[in-house]
Amino acid sequence: MIAILCNWIYVIFVSLGLGVGFSELSKKIFGYRIKRIDSLLMAGLAIATVYAQIFSLFTGVGMMANIVLFVCCILVYIFQGKNLKHCHFTSEERIKPEIIIVVAILVLLWAYFTSRGYMHYDSDLYHAQSIRWIEEYGVVPGLGNLHERFAYNSSFFALSALFSMKFLCGTSMHTMSGFFALVLSITALDIFKSWKNKKFLLTDYARVGLIYYLITIMDEVVSPASDYSIMCVIFFIVIKWLDLLEVSEKNTAPYALLCVLGVYALTLKLTAGLIILLVIKPLYHLIKEKKVKDTLIYLFTGLIVSIPWFVRTVIISGWLLYPFPALDLFEFDWEMNATGIELDAAQITTWGRALYDATLVELPITQWFPNWFKTTLSGTEKGLVLGCLICLIIYLFDFMMAVCKKRREQFDTLLVIGCILLSYSFWQCSAPLIRYGYAYVLLLDFLMLGQVLHRLGWNKMQNIVYFVLLLYGVYKVYAIGQYIYDTRLVHTYVKQADYGTYEMKSYNVGEYVFYYPASGDRSGYEFFPASTVKMDIELRGEGLEDGFRLRK
Repeated sequence: MIAILCNWIYVIFVSLGLGVGFSELSKKIFGYRIKRIDSLLMAGLAIATVYAQIFSLFTGVGMMANIVLFVCCILVYIFQGKNLKHCHFTSEERIKPEIIIVVAILVLLWAYFTSRGYMHYDSDLYHAQSIRWIEEYGVVPGLGNLHERFAYNSSFFALSALFSMKFLCGTSMHTMSGFFALVLSITALDIFKSWKNKKFLLTDYARVGLIYYLITIMDEVVSPASDYSIMCVIFFIVIKWLDLLEVSEKNTAPYALLCVLGVYALTLKLTAGLIILLVIKPLYHLIKEKKVKDTLIYLFTGLIVSIPWFVRTVIISGWLLYPFPALDLFEFDWEMNATGIELDAAQITTWGRALYDATLVELPITQWFPNWFKTTLSGTEKGLVLGCLICLIIYLFDFMMAVCKKRREQFDTLLVIGCILLSYSFWQCSAPLIRYGYAYVLLLDFLMLGQVLHRLGWNKMQNIVYFVLLLYGVYKVYAIGQYIYDTRLVHTYVKQADYGTYEMKSYNVGEYVFYYPASGDRSGYEFFPASTVKMDIELRGEGLEDGFRLRK
């Protein structure tokens, strides 16, 4: 826990510095300054992720990457540090002592949660190994031939490698899931504004969904799984977008920048790509106002965010998008087998549908949905999914009425909920593991609930909703306290709980020793390089940095 706090001090120093630098650049170019600390941190995390990916194209992401980044941040603080005075935690301009106390408590809580808990199965399956490859080699041609899951190439692993601090403390820390949760906890603080103003806005319903999600994952953020970061980013984009609508923000810049963050979300997990449809609003205004220069700058920024990720995917797998072998644009000798890619995609899909048989991937939703609903969801999750199906009907009715009666004032809100609905639909019809789409489920339910309550006459039900939220809050505070009590004897108050260790077997590829599990398919972090089974591959050159290809 102490090590995590030290790690986060550095992460805050870097991400806040990068965020402030970007904010001042945005002020000069677009006339818009980012002021909220959570927004600055999120911008800094996105920039650090892009930086780590670019650095990985040339060498391992370790000490040298951090030295360069540290120097850049020092320069930002020297020349732009005075602009920190514009920063604040909540919608109020002044930083109040009670807010600082609340944030300090949140930091300690999330450091505690990140120090122990459930290490996700996939983290020992391939997350740990992915991060270690980035730490030591950056990116390696044909790495997907060693383990097909490496080809999923979440940019979150590059960020994790950047801040793992293995070169400093000897072990690879995995603190970034917890840090994303911490940043989003700060985003949720404005929920208290609704009580003060006696006005519960649509954004506050999204914040309630966010708080529910954060409490749900509190015992899992020790894992460097990309699912938590992408759900947090989706929540962040939607909440900030609704905030802008509620204050009637006329400047196109913040909307366009959130769309760039949507591109960043795509690099965290490709299935989040539909959130980019929010670009319809800023693009419409940019075209209407004939701001060609600004449009090109936003496009260029989006390309800067996405191109390193595309390049890494091509180098790792030989394909532009993985696992989509239909886009066969290259003929590299390390290209992964198309049949294997299709099988991997089918396995992911059928596993998410609780079918566990790749040959059933074409089974229609009417046949697999009932069993999936019955066997994979908890009672609460079943209620949430049923709510989403009801939301679909309500949304279609609202959309048709808005179009028919030309209610232009509703279009902005309908666009946001429509993007979430499409994201939910894609998740539901592809690989609907709940952790892949929790943000879509919760946002759709809570936002549509807010819409319905406002339509029925919010003022009449305000006290009832507050009472329900108070009961929920008391219950969750008790749940958090119970979890802390149950895990108090776990000895991770200094160091973070490490990856799992497993009995391994070895085999040779050229002069190098490779490992695979004696049983099961997980290898953890310690034995490197490792795969799930003994692979029939060969080196492309003399060293591991030259990559791998299938044996001819």
